[in-house]
Amino acid sequence: MNREYAADPEQATTPYGYLLVHFIDDPVGHGERIYFSLSDGDTPLRWTRMNHGEPVLESRLGTTGVRDPYLVRGDGEFYLLATDLRVVGGDDLGWPEWTRVGSRNLVVWRSDDLVEWSEPWLAEVAPPTAGMAWAPEASFDATTGRFQVYWSSHLYSEDDPNHRADSYSRVLVSETEDFREFSASTIMIDRGHSVIDTTLVRHQGRVYRFSKDDGNLPDSDKVFQEVGSGILADDFTVVTTRIADDLFDDVEGPLIFRDHESGKWHLWVDQYSLSPQGYIPLVSDDLAAGDWTPLGADEFSLPAGTKHGVVLPLRDGEWGRLAAAYL
Repeated sequence: MNREYAADPEQATTPYGYLLVHFIDDPVGHGERIYFSLSDGDTPLRWTRMNHGEPVLESRLGTTGVRDPYLVRGDGEFYLLATDLRVVGGDDLGWPEWTRVGSRNLVVWRSDDLVEWSEPWLAEVAPPTAGMAWAPEASFDATTGRFQVYWSSHLYSEDDPNHRADSYSRVLVSETEDFREFSASTIMIDRGHSVIDTTLVRHQGRVYRFSKDDGNLPDSDKVFQEVGSGILADDFTVVTTRIADDLFDDVEGPLIFRDHESGKWHLWVDQYSLSPQGYIPLVSDDLAAGDWTPLGADEFSLPAGTKHGVVLPLRDGEWGRLAAAYL
């Protein structure tokens, strides 16, 4: 279907284009900042890194690095949240220690239009018994005006303040109206071993959830898909496991979105087996079936090193506003 497109945001009212918010794989520089990539027109198959390849946002708070960014649309505003962690050029504690004594804060920005952004702030979401707060995401509930925010944390006993005991990642969830004050967190996923990188989408009254089983067990589900009746429901069942395991040894950071033209579902997973690291795209006509087909190199184009983020389908002239500001 051909659309007439105008750069003036007041003249475009139908869905058009996609924004990818991410960080980049840069083992010697500082890629742990916020980068934007824009779809080439109304296709999610070809992408251009914006702002001449430079980051759009940067945090000098906390660890001074941001990873795993997520962008959520609220009621007339947007919040961008990210893991407060700098691996390259930060402290040299290493992954095991970061899970024990890493930042329990998220880094958050707010915007009304995706172009002008607030100064960032630190939002403490994980309890003192947590070792870190990683890969945050959020869903907006229009009926309550509140966001449900979820992330991964190692949890420890209150009598282990230095977090020295063995632990594993559970997915926690909290609610907020403004990303400054949060309800007490509760556990959303606990498999008895580490689960990270949960993302979800609602479709036809069901919630489809994708996570990384990070337990390093021989029978690990790796990236797996579940379905349930609601975000906090206890009736989730596994649809499929080891997504893209036949393509790369190590994948994580799934993202999911729907093509507003074809209706196809796009699932990307972040491979970290080979350098440069980055996203591998898969598609499906049927979200419920859990059958994911990888796209070939001739079908998909994304700048190398694009890592763990989110795709936001755009509307109401947002693509043109972003293109005018950053391309």
